[in-house]
Amino acid sequence: MDLHLSGKSAVVTGASKGIGLAIVRGLVEEGVHVVAGARTASPEITALVDGGGVDFVSVDLSDPDGPSRLVQRAVERGGLDILVNNVGAVTARPEGSGSVSDADWEQTLNLTLLAAVRTIRAALPELVRRGGGSIVTINSVNATLPDPLVIDYSAAKAALGNFSKSLSKEVGASRVRVNTISPGPVATALWLGEHGVAEAVSQASGRAPADVAAAAAAASVTGRFTTPDEVADLVLVLASDRFGNVTGADIRIDGGLVQTL
Repeated sequence: MDLHLSGKSAVVTGASKGIGLAIVRGLVEEGVHVVAGARTASPEITALVDGGGVDFVSVDLSDPDGPSRLVQRAVERGGLDILVNNVGAVTARPEGSGSVSDADWEQTLNLTLLAAVRTIRAALPELVRRGGGSIVTINSVNATLPDPLVIDYSAAKAALGNFSKSLSKEVGASRVRVNTISPGPVATALWLGEHGVAEAVSQASGRAPADVAAAAAAASVTGRFTTPDEVADLVLVLASDRFGNVTGADIRIDGGLVQTL
């Protein structure tokens, strides 16, 4: 199926690894030029830059001015059709909600919620000027499946989902579509790497990180984590004008983890 993406321009945040990197790769394979933003470049994103399909912008998206500088790079090179908000971070809180300081809350809300709000604010005028476009935001099942282990992250993701739904109603008449994707656990460093969720739970519980990860996978009916490429493929679908009447939707990809309607 031709997704009608060739020749389009996209901005992807949190683009150097994990889900963000998979999204950049998927877009490039479809003929999209990507302006990729992250604090530091990875060898994988550098290889894509060398291939000519990607501009990399070193940017701290927790800085209030960072998102606008990233979007401006895309505008300067010719325009913007697709925005993918992926940047975010999660810290496990095995010691409970009382261990989450004001500074922790502010950090989580800033990167997980406000970075997307600011990037969208910067991108919307250009998307409207060009006659429409697609905004896809990577949310989380924790937006509707609150978890005390990640209490601040869950709250920030709930706010992000609410914001995205509201925005879809505001900008739909301008042919700007706004959708979210809510993964369950994904096989990335955020869950499985050093200082990831599995390791944090391991240190608090005494269980091996591999056992923590296996238990999380077993909670899904498929018995496994989602892969970054599977999330990226959903981004491609939602970015495509072949699905031009899909807006205000949240697509869950969690292996059946959430078992309620």
